[in-house]
Amino acid sequence: EGNLQDGAAQLLISRMLRHFQELSCFVKRCEQVAVQIVEQLAALYSSNKDAPKVINATGVHFQDVFDHLGDILVMLVTLDEILGNHSTLHDHWIIYKRTVKSVHHDPAKFGVEWGKLKNFENLLSELENHLLAGKILQKMVEQSFDGTKGSINKNVCLAEEFNCYLKNSVAELESKPIEQMDCDNQLLWVKLSALYVLNFNLFGTMDKKLFKQLWDLNKKIPTVTLVGNVLWFPEQFLLAHLTHMAKLIDKKTQQSVQGRRQTYLQQKAQNLPKETQAFCLQACLWMVQMETSLKQDSTVLKLEDLNHRCDLFLQGVQYASEISRLLKTVTNLHVTLAKPMTKTAVLALCKLVELLKGIQHMYHRHYMTIAESVNHVVQHLEFQALHIIATAKKGVVQDKRYSEKHLDILSSLVLAEKALHGPGTKERRLISRLALSTANQLKTFQSFWPIYFGSLYENKTDLHRLLYMFCALRDCVYAMEKTKHNTSPEVLKKSFDKEIFSYLNEQILQPLCHKIETNLRLHVHSHLQLDDRNPFRVGTMDFSPLLRLRPIRFFDRYIDIKGYVEHYLDQTFYNLTTVALHDWKTYGEMRTLAHHNYNLSTVEDHLPSQTLEQGLDVLVIMRNIHIFVSKYLYNLNNQIFVEQSSNNKHLNTINIRHIANSIRTHGTGIMNTTVNFTYQFLRKKFFIFSQFMYDEHIKSRLIKDIRFFRETKAQLDQKYSYEKADKFNKGIRKLGLTAEGLSYLDQFRMLISHIGNAMGYVRMIRSGGLHCCSNAICFMPDLDDIVNFEELCKEEGLSNVCQEAAHRLDQVIGNLVRNFAEGTEYFKLLVDVFSPVFRDPKNMHLRNFYIIVPPLTINFVEHSITCKEKMSKKNKVGAAFTDDGFAM
Repeated sequence: EGNLQDGAAQLLISRMLRHFQELSCFVKRCEQVAVQIVEQLAALYSSNKDAPKVINATGVHFQDVFDHLGDILVMLVTLDEILGNHSTLHDHWIIYKRTVKSVHHDPAKFGVEWGKLKNFENLLSELENHLLAGKILQKMVEQSFDGTKGSINKNVCLAEEFNCYLKNSVAELESKPIEQMDCDNQLLWVKLSALYVLNFNLFGTMDKKLFKQLWDLNKKIPTVTLVGNVLWFPEQFLLAHLTHMAKLIDKKTQQSVQGRRQTYLQQKAQNLPKETQAFCLQACLWMVQMETSLKQDSTVLKLEDLNHRCDLFLQGVQYASEISRLLKTVTNLHVTLAKPMTKTAVLALCKLVELLKGIQHMYHRHYMTIAESVNHVVQHLEFQALHIIATAKKGVVQDKRYSEKHLDILSSLVLAEKALHGPGTKERRLISRLALSTANQLKTFQSFWPIYFGSLYENKTDLHRLLYMFCALRDCVYAMEKTKHNTSPEVLKKSFDKEIFSYLNEQILQPLCHKIETNLRLHVHSHLQLDDRNPFRVGTMDFSPLLRLRPIRFFDRYIDIKGYVEHYLDQTFYNLTTVALHDWKTYGEMRTLAHHNYNLSTVEDHLPSQTLEQGLDVLVIMRNIHIFVSKYLYNLNNQIFVEQSSNNKHLNTINIRHIANSIRTHGTGIMNTTVNFTYQFLRKKFFIFSQFMYDEHIKSRLIKDIRFFRETKAQLDQKYSYEKADKFNKGIRKLGLTAEGLSYLDQFRMLISHIGNAMGYVRMIRSGGLHCCSNAICFMPDLDDIVNFEELCKEEGLSNVCQEAAHRLDQVIGNLVRNFAEGTEYFKLLVDVFSPVFRDPKNMHLRNFYIIVPPLTINFVEHSITCKEKMSKKNKVGAAFTDDGFAM
């Protein structure tokens, strides 16, 4: 309210003006009715002998009339308390009046006539004096009887009857123990105080004993809740309307009342958990008895069963009344006295609200049976009343003495009898009582919700109580729909809905989502060194009670806690996967765990939309095969290529899965194309290979070594001499070195490694193709029994389009099965292509290759040792842990 925009206060008041006018008319009508009742009572109990007699009222006590007169006064007292103490309303009213006054300077500018503006100002002044001054009751009792006050205050009979009603009612109120001081009895105290003020203003007499009795009721009832959070304090009321009595009540006595009120609140706050527990036990016992009683067949009920049901119905209402009174009194006193409320007290009060809704739910669930039983009870009571009236009427008729009094009594009994012959409506019951007389309510709760919801989340027990609490919150809607200060009641309802949901979201929904997400993450990363997660030592958190809770209806929506958590996890998994696509597997595991551990069904996000483990694409490698074989090193055992060196902190790798994913992307046709490219590459490399072997320096050395081996093979046991191979390796360095310090044999070894890498790549292509086929073929139920879809379509007589599609499907399946079962021997293809060329007489020099293998092997071993030694050094240029291209 403090954050209103400019002009908002004026708008709020302008919307309320019509309702203030209606309220003013209602108050005036109440004043007229009150005056009429008093004047009619004065005529009935007239002490003037000359005045015309209506009936002989001697010994007749119309207690119900005084009750209804008191009800009118209680309404006026309530309006006084609401309007007189509403500071925001008064502040806005002052701003509105100031705005209206500013129109005086130039009425034409605002399109208002001077006369109408003056009348409007007079109306505002009248409304302010009549309603907002907080003196509605005072003006009514002081001014409304001006015309007839002279005749009324001399009416001794009426004064006696008035005093008689007050004394009887106060005595009845005093006799009741504190436990039975329900809402009706508390309002009776307000009623008697207001009637006492009216009595003093009418007759000018003061019964000090009666005043003291009213004052002493403070010891039983500290305050009365009139409506909502509006409290009525008796000592303030009596001293404000009976100012002369302030002399009789010293300040110490007044302060003792306030001290008693604070002591009462302190004791109630301390005993609240105990009282709540007691109410829980009583209500549970009552519910069990109700369930048992209402299961009986209503058609065979005995009188004892009916009485028992009636007692149970009244007992439930009494429990609800006591709980409601305790709730209103404690919460409103805390606000009025500005006393902080403990967390224990808040939770106890919330428990009482749930209990109240539980009692209401019991009546609501059995309303058909209860309605039937209440009808039986009313019929039985009417029968008893009619029997008593018939007996009394019989006694009056048998009395032979005739008098007007006898006639009045007989007429009243007949009227009561007629009123009771029919449904027990409010009007019939009132007429019966009058005839027989002749014959003889949450804004205060807003700070509770964080504590209440937080406690529910921490304990996770009896969570069904949340349904009752939201039922209680929905009850506020009826009051909100009657508000007039906003453009529409929907404004207030939306604000309330937003506020309550924010508390629920903050205290239950968000913590629950975060805890479940954290729990899932810790499960997935359990292989890491995390904190101790042994449930026997650190305990475990069970979220299933919250997730099993039924959807809660609140205003125009359902709050589904499980659905909320599922949506949160969906959103989190999707957003985080899009940010880091390589984490898709982690979130997939978390999704599965959520379903397994908490039965949370999340939506598959289908991320990533393509395969991440693709590495270098087959097409890229194929087009740059000459660079690939020189930059990557092959590992024969694991069938994996590792990047030789990189400017980054990591090395790229290519394995069978990458190749399979690439084949799945481009199709199996890419395999043959790749092998063709590799063939072209190998042809170039073999040309260089041939040139090296044909070189005179190399060729002469090889022929010399062949001759030596042939001559000494018998002595060497068919083994080539290590010394000879090592001599060849070292001797070839004399032919010259490159700028990088490589000999011709080093370069030849590298050439052979490149050829081996290319062959390793071809080998990996075949393995990747089989891997891809196996992934695709896994959807085939039985490879030995392949169904022919084309024939099935023809048997069913399907359209040509369907038969064509089935034919295509059969081709795809056949191709997959053939590729999976046979594969393609690409090495055999390469051997078949190159072997005729190698065996050509023109390439006879290539047959000497076998003799260079020993020195090449020594060269390769020395190179491998050097590379592996560099792995442990700071400068890792040239370091490698695998290079199986040579072996390949």
